[in-house]
Amino acid sequence: MSMSYADVLLPLPLPSLFTYKVPGDMSASIRIGMRVVVQFGKKKLFTALVRNLHNRPPRMAAKELISLVDQFPIIYPIQFAFWEWIAGYYMCHPGEVMNAALPSALKLNSETKISLIPDHGFNISNFSEKEYRIVTALERQNEINIGEAARIAGSQNVVHLINSLIEKGVVEAFEEVAERYKPKTEKYYSLADVYQHNEKALGTMLDYLEKRAPRQNEVLQALLYHLPPGSTQEIGIARSILLGELPHAESALQALVEKGMVIENIQAVSRFEKHAATRQVSEITLAEYQQLALEKIHEFFQNHVPVLLHGITSSGKTEVYIKLIEATLRQGKQVLYLLPEIALTAQIITRLRCYFGDVVGIYHSRQSDAERAEVWNKVKSWDSKKELDFHPSSIILGARSAIFLPYSNLGLIIVDEEHDSSYKQYEPNPRYHGRDAALYLATMHGANLLLGSATPAIESYFNARQGKYGLVEMNERFGNILLPNVQVVDVKEATAQKQMKSIFSQTLLDAIDIALTNHEQVILFQNRRGFSLRIECPRCHYIPGCQQCDVTLIYHKREKHLRCHYCGFHQPVQPSCPLCNHPELTLIGFGTEKVEEELSLLYPEIRIARMDLDTTRSKHAHHRIISSFEERRIDVLTGTQMVTKGLDFDNVSLVGILNADNMITYPDFRSFERSFQLMAQVSGRAGRKSKQGKVIIQTRHPSHPVVEQVIGNNYQGMYESQILERQRFLYPPFVRLVKISLKHKDPAMLDLAAANFAGMLRKEFPGKVLGAEYPLVSRIRNYYIKELLIKLARDATLPAAKQTIARLIGIFLKNPQHKQVRIVVDVDPM
Repeated sequence: MSMSYADVLLPLPLPSLFTYKVPGDMSASIRIGMRVVVQFGKKKLFTALVRNLHNRPPRMAAKELISLVDQFPIIYPIQFAFWEWIAGYYMCHPGEVMNAALPSALKLNSETKISLIPDHGFNISNFSEKEYRIVTALERQNEINIGEAARIAGSQNVVHLINSLIEKGVVEAFEEVAERYKPKTEKYYSLADVYQHNEKALGTMLDYLEKRAPRQNEVLQALLYHLPPGSTQEIGIARSILLGELPHAESALQALVEKGMVIENIQAVSRFEKHAATRQVSEITLAEYQQLALEKIHEFFQNHVPVLLHGITSSGKTEVYIKLIEATLRQGKQVLYLLPEIALTAQIITRLRCYFGDVVGIYHSRQSDAERAEVWNKVKSWDSKKELDFHPSSIILGARSAIFLPYSNLGLIIVDEEHDSSYKQYEPNPRYHGRDAALYLATMHGANLLLGSATPAIESYFNARQGKYGLVEMNERFGNILLPNVQVVDVKEATAQKQMKSIFSQTLLDAIDIALTNHEQVILFQNRRGFSLRIECPRCHYIPGCQQCDVTLIYHKREKHLRCHYCGFHQPVQPSCPLCNHPELTLIGFGTEKVEEELSLLYPEIRIARMDLDTTRSKHAHHRIISSFEERRIDVLTGTQMVTKGLDFDNVSLVGILNADNMITYPDFRSFERSFQLMAQVSGRAGRKSKQGKVIIQTRHPSHPVVEQVIGNNYQGMYESQILERQRFLYPPFVRLVKISLKHKDPAMLDLAAANFAGMLRKEFPGKVLGAEYPLVSRIRNYYIKELLIKLARDATLPAAKQTIARLIGIFLKNPQHKQVRIVVDVDPM
């Protein structure tokens, strides 16, 4: 029976689906999960997803669907269910999840275009110069978009010009939706059928070309070399191969096509390079402790229990992962391998492709829209087989957004470096956590879940100790390599004894000297980017601040400006203090850029590289830096937390942590845990292969418990001390947190609104609400911020509590006094 109505999901922050009428010519082909073009509002067109099909007419007259985009559904029902869980758990709208989940190339919002009205009969004297330019352009081409009109008119604001032309009856505006994703294609060439099986005709043609068109003959001979007569290769030889062998032969090749001697056909090809497997998984020989861990993991998986693999740095977790991946592929299932940082994919993808070749696909935000759409389509078209060499993208390696791909038969999810805060989406909605969402996704698919880390999140380790997860530990380093020797330098004492050279202690410099003399490599970690954390006037203590945020501006020397790391505002450095005209401003603190410069002054002959957000903005920057370091074309690598996570370098003998204090003293209940994780992780980069490495920590608090725990690699001690603190003061894992941020451009209005909303919450959740208070950064992008924290019990009443919060937000926003207040809800904030 045909369905008359479709409920569709729009990629907008709206609470419900919208019902449209299905035209008769669509009723036989429309399916749930297909994209459709709909008109939403007066003019705007959107691509929506069909969620339901039914025959129930809505209360109001329904608009008709405009067109179908797909021949087959691009979303599985299980994906819709997953999106709806994320929307419910993280208190956002399903359309916001859709917007985050679909690659941009699959979201087709409309574009306003203009065209001339037929037989308009306009009078040139009625036009301004800019209007005349637009009309003249429209006479040459049928239609132009707003951006093209702006370029033609030489004006950024052309809306008033277009409105004027519409009023004069000269042009009309309309909305157009265009498919943004187009497969990459390449031309292939083959011998015409008449010559394939007729050697006489082929010989005659070659004799003719040799005499009359020697260049064409050369091209044809190259084609015959690759595709001799009778060849069974139907697709032909790629244009890039032919012209690679015979540069400047385009015209000769085209002449052969025009004469009918060569057939040209266009084929869709992948945007990704092909990679053949070079090794067998059976070649991996596990150590006894690795084999034991693998067997324990399989035991838990047989009982469908998620597993936390706690393996110290360089214990060989990746080899265990590869064995588990192979076993999953043998079952004809898909594998999702999550990593917190794009920087980590460069090394891991090389290792996985070594064993699995083109079965491995990559998915992350640095890829182009078309590349992400291609991976989506490959995963969507995946088909189960029993061999290893079957379908591209059977293994997906990606950042947190890879959980949204259209898997049909997931068998294993690996969350590597599961403790990492980069798995949390901060802005915009949905503010999900990749690790926790992966747990639910695995449950939906009946897949196994493995969390791996040398420094697990306290919540994960607590769950393992409580029996919610299986716990498997590897406490040995592969090859019996010793853990690095950790040495602490008291910066206060070194400064008093004049043993500091700029930001480096003499102890660290001596160790760098030894490493460089031995042709070994060094990693220096400073968890701040930029050159200097602030500039200050020594006379009046003026500090330049951001115009839009309540933060000081960071000095970036290479760009010669001060920059806000929250909103991107920047300004040139002033030659003198703008308040008191003092001629010299003092640089306070240091970031990775200063580390790089100061080191180059001390060691002008060595090769130094920096890896932080500033140096890795381009698409392949991560890969270039890591490859250069692996190939020993870099002696010292300095960077932010990007250098701490899971990277494996054979020749690193020394790691320097330049300022441990800025992590330990950060005002957050997770600061001690994160400080331990960062320092332990970066320490693990030292001495991973041939010999024991060395780690030097510079700090003003050498006897701090976290520093002592890092020295002893004492994760258990850190966990036990922190779990007692959290139990005492009621923080995760003993409660669930919901952070609510209220934003307004007027601080007085914000204070009043926040007090009102806090009162509403306290009536419903007595004794469980903290705030409202200004956070550490109280204004961002000209919006003042106040935060409330709600502590909820970890039990079955959690969904009801979230419904109560959502209801109170709705009541609050209906008050006319609160119309300008923005509310942001963050469930399980990090």
